Amino acid sequence: MKHTRRHAFAAAISLAAACATGLAWAESYPSKPITLVVAYPAGGDTDALARLFAEKLSTRVGQPVVVDNRPGASGIIGSAYVSKAAPDGYTLLLAPSTFSIAQLVLKTNGSAGYDVLNGFTPIVQTGSQPLFLVAAGSSGFASVKDAVAAAKDGKSLSYASPGSGSPMHILGEMFARTSGASLSHVPYKGVAPAINDVLGGHVPVTFITLGPVAPYIPNGKLRPLAVASAQRSPLAPNVPTLAEMGYKDVEVTAWNGLWGPRNLPPEIVKMLNSHFNEILRMPDIAARMAVLGTTPVGGEAGVLGKTNAADYTRFGKVIKELGIQAD
Repeated sequence: MKHTRRHAFAAAISLAAACATGLAWAESYPSKPITLVVAYPAGGDTDALARLFAEKLSTRVGQPVVVDNRPGASGIIGSAYVSKAAPDGYTLLLAPSTFSIAQLVLKTNGSAGYDVLNGFTPIVQTGSQPLFLVAAGSSGFASVKDAVAAAKDGKSLSYASPGSGSPMHILGEMFARTSGASLSHVPYKGVAPAINDVLGGHVPVTFITLGPVAPYIPNGKLRPLAVASAQRSPLAPNVPTLAEMGYKDVEVTAWNGLWGPRNLPPEIVKMLNSHFNEILRMPDIAARMAVLGTTPVGGEAGVLGKTNAADYTRFGKVIKELGIQAD
């Protein structure tokens, strides 16, 4: 009995010492620069948000926060890099919702080397981005009804997206199925070229986030016809939802969130989550995010994990049913 008690006591002492060491290490974090990985090229929405957050976080923690762009394979290259990093809080990932579906739509599915559901530590959902059906001013479409009528008039209606397998592509195919309209997908390598061709009248409509198209709405070059969210967006309250127009279950909302490698210590997660919740409540941050078509979210770390899992399950089913695949 005494022998057993001695071992139990020693184990308790070891556990207490380990916890104390872990807490001390967490309290000293960060003691060097933090790398914030963006798995897409510089200049896009995610990159802009990362640089916005990096500046604020750096001020709060007293260490540089460096944005590291690692593009390729719909975000898989950058995500894989973070998944293999040490779980010490010095390598983080800011990812859009493509994070949930990239492995499901790529032909290289299964070879990414990470588990999108269990291979990362969720820290905070930073924002929500409603997707809009937007028409070129030259198209003559004043409503969703006009666009659908054109797509049913014996010919297919082309729509642009930032890429095959993107949330915008998925939304377009969901809308085609529900509306019965004949839609032809025209994928581009990014948001800018897709919008440029819609502006030029080469493609009549696009499914897109609001930020990149907002400058062209006041002058009539582009016209938002509907938003694919459950409720109207506070960023464009006069634009009706697709559900209001009679198209039920056509709802896709993009998002972005902060992740760490698997097994990131809870103390680090709590600290970063707290900092980001404070950052997301800053009026200047909300204003700058609105320009990018993004609404701040925040909340507990688990919110991001649940959002990711829900999208993986829901869109995994849609992708399979509709045969959606990236190039």
